[in-house]
Amino acid sequence: MKVSSHFSRHLPAVAMLTIALVISGCQKDAESTDATDSQNTSSQSTDSKSTDVQAATTQTSTQTDTNEVTADAPVSTDQQIHSAPVTILALGDSLTEGLGVDSDANYPAQLEASLKELGYTNAKVINSGLSGETSTGLVNRLDWVAQTKPDITILTIGANDAMRGLDVATIEKNIRTAVKSLQDNGSHVILGGMSIYDNLGNDYVAAFSDIYPRVAKDMNVPLIPFFLEGVGGDPDLNQADAIHPTKEGYQIIVKDNILPILKPEIEKLTASSSTNTTGS
Repeated sequence: MKVSSHFSRHLPAVAMLTIALVISGCQKDAESTDATDSQNTSSQSTDSKSTDVQAATTQTSTQTDTNEVTADAPVSTDQQIHSAPVTILALGDSLTEGLGVDSDANYPAQLEASLKELGYTNAKVINSGLSGETSTGLVNRLDWVAQTKPDITILTIGANDAMRGLDVATIEKNIRTAVKSLQDNGSHVILGGMSIYDNLGNDYVAAFSDIYPRVAKDMNVPLIPFFLEGVGGDPDLNQADAIHPTKEGYQIIVKDNILPILKPEIEKLTASSSTNTTGS
């Protein structure tokens, strides 16, 4: 009875201890579960971030590859020709200078404007015409005009020589000297042919006209057969002196006489430069 009485007295304490242990065990299990859930959530988050990073990396790589392909896309030949910078020297006398017309109406100015309209956006035409210029005077200033470093030179000279009846052989010699000097300077020369009226006699007129095709053939340069073709002798396209074209006359000269000869030379020049660049 004493033992039973003693156990009875301590029963409530034992019961409370048991309950406490049970509660403690439940809390630990809950904490363990929470920790496991937290680890799983963290792992899922990490996996998600890793997937996002991989996707972003793949997208960036794809964009980079696309950009590289776009950047390396070949430029068409036409684009190269039209965008290439080209300097054209208009060299000659008053027919080049544009005596009697506004500065934007002479042939060099109209030629540059026409080239830009045709898409040659970086074409530049330098007007180096001088009124009264003879072939001898032109030869004497070649070193000065060479400083412009022209890719192409349109040479139109000799009319003033012929109007003064100067020796045909001297005129031809000067023209050959000019062509060679320009070529040695790295310029492609286009020769503008000239003719004069019959007031000096048929023999002189014929001998003078024959200079230009002969020089062009011997020196392998393109020839504009007659620079004033379609304009010379037409009172509606020339000024009162019947020698110098009007603005409208120069428009015809540029469109019908110069551009058909000049454009193939620009294309050949650009193609040659492109080939040299590719080879390098």
